Amino acid sequence: MESKEEEGEEKMALEQLPSALLATIIAKLDMASICSVASTCRTFNSCASHILTFLPTVHLLDVAPSMDLLAPLLPQNPYLTSLKVDCCRLDDTAINRLIRPTLHELFLHNCGDFSGRLLSEIGVQCHDLRSLYLGSVGDKRGRAVHISDLEELLRGCAELETLNLMFDVSTFLRHNFSRVWTLASANLTSLEIGYISSVMVTELLSPAPGPSQFLQQEQIPVLPNLQKLSLSVDYITDTMINTISQNLSSLIHLELRDAPIIEPRVTFDLTNNGLQQINQHGKLKHLSLVRSQEFLITYFRRVNDLGILLMSDKCASMESISLGGFCRVTDTGFRAILHACTNLYKIKISHGTQLTDLVFLDISATPLSLTHVGLRWCNLLTNLAITHLASNLDLTVLDLRDCRSLGDESLIAISSLPKLKTLLLDGSDISDVGISHLKERAASSLNSLSVRGCKRLTDKCIPALFSSSSKPVLQELDLSNLPFLSDNGVLLLAKTRVRICELRMRQCPLIGDTSVMALASMQVDDNKWHGNCLRLLDLYNCGRISALSFRWLKKPYFPRLKWLGVTGSVNRDMVDALARSRPYLHVAGRGEELGTGQWDHGDGFYIHDYEEMDELERFILEGDDEISDEEMAEAEHNEHEE
Repeated sequence: MESKEEEGEEKMALEQLPSALLATIIAKLDMASICSVASTCRTFNSCASHILTFLPTVHLLDVAPSMDLLAPLLPQNPYLTSLKVDCCRLDDTAINRLIRPTLHELFLHNCGDFSGRLLSEIGVQCHDLRSLYLGSVGDKRGRAVHISDLEELLRGCAELETLNLMFDVSTFLRHNFSRVWTLASANLTSLEIGYISSVMVTELLSPAPGPSQFLQQEQIPVLPNLQKLSLSVDYITDTMINTISQNLSSLIHLELRDAPIIEPRVTFDLTNNGLQQINQHGKLKHLSLVRSQEFLITYFRRVNDLGILLMSDKCASMESISLGGFCRVTDTGFRAILHACTNLYKIKISHGTQLTDLVFLDISATPLSLTHVGLRWCNLLTNLAITHLASNLDLTVLDLRDCRSLGDESLIAISSLPKLKTLLLDGSDISDVGISHLKERAASSLNSLSVRGCKRLTDKCIPALFSSSSKPVLQELDLSNLPFLSDNGVLLLAKTRVRICELRMRQCPLIGDTSVMALASMQVDDNKWHGNCLRLLDLYNCGRISALSFRWLKKPYFPRLKWLGVTGSVNRDMVDALARSRPYLHVAGRGEELGTGQWDHGDGFYIHDYEEMDELERFILEGDDEISDEEMAEAEHNEHEE
């Protein structure tokens, strides 16, 4: 009783502080914390509403607000300089609310319902913009983006330094495309495009001279100060590589990815000659050349060890290299990279069909200090390679997905890495006994672990990984596609009270309603609140999930949950009712992978002390969701009738 009175007195004391002082204190918090404070009392709510009129930074990537919910978060604010929003529930009607002349940084994700008007309005209003990210603009039918919209954007944003156009620009008229890019800001140092044809890239960087340029001795270069170029194209070709290398003399970071739909001909492919043209100006530090197998199982069949040797001679100063789909490159070529690039700290190789343990046998004799290593779909690698690779004690990220010959012995070597934060072991041949070697890492440094598809793992892997006497730092755990993981394993996980934020258990046939109830009832901290830290829970295609689970997915359970994966066929009405009752919860029922993904590189992970519901929701909705329980009950009644 006394403690409650003391809390009340403290609250009244805070409310009696001068409003200017309160505003100064609250303004130093991030967006989620401001909304958390606003939900406690009317005084703080009023103060928070006032703060939003002069807050310089507003980041809303964890939620996808509708136009009605966006309005109170984005009032008139002459001091707003940085805005990040997930726009999947917005369209052109939100443009006037989002676009502000004061902005220096604008990040708009999932803009499928926006037309090209978004680009032109940014060009008209945001003359001081320095950084721009636009995702999926015009993806929906009837939402066209015209070359004139891009022209307006580039003409108006004369101070632009970073530009990310994460949508298909290949639909633009080719004969105007290169001309428009001559309007780009001279300050532009970073450019990323979601999809563009290789021919358009070549024409962009070496446009045909106009009538007035025939009289000039030298053609004005396009993007003269560009340092970073990241493109997804139809084909990576020698011509494109040569054009990029010749015309972008300041380039430091080059990232190219293609996904052919048919096997490329020699004129539309990368060969040894193309690799030889890379880094002509000697400034390149980061290189990524990846052939995706998204549409077709295909490789860089015209590149062999000779091409890699020629490239490595010019890349001695490289710091990171990513190569994907080089099926004819053997240990000789990959070993040349490790021994030539003495400054290398990150290397990623995917679909290295001829990569073997021999590459890493003498890696300890090199001056390398690797921190990031990715060896995905390299099926010839064995435990021996990982044992030698573990001599790099500075490793923080190790991606060994789909290296199916790796077993428990590799985990013994991995357990010696004191700084390891991310470990991906999908599809490997590890057992419950082997994973116990990671217990110390899970308790000290390991933040993310994936054992998806490791078929030998059972419920025993949970106590093998987590010790009741320690508090693991693990925040992301992927247990998907484990045929022997059952509700008993999840009960053991709940008892450990691990502060897991992302838990994936998709396609586990023995996972059912008991697991959901255990996670919903999970008590993480006795002194603060009853519940778990989960922001993402993927239960797609779990064999024993029924309508009962949806009772435990309602509020107030899972107070921080933002992403939920379920099988839509369980009960479509209940899935829809759940989505309506929790508008800030992204419910996926088609098997898509969940998460904010790569767009959210903001302020890092931030944990708040949520109580019954998300404070951001409470601040905006003010608890107005009584209809949700009725809808869920009606859907459940329909389920029983069926």
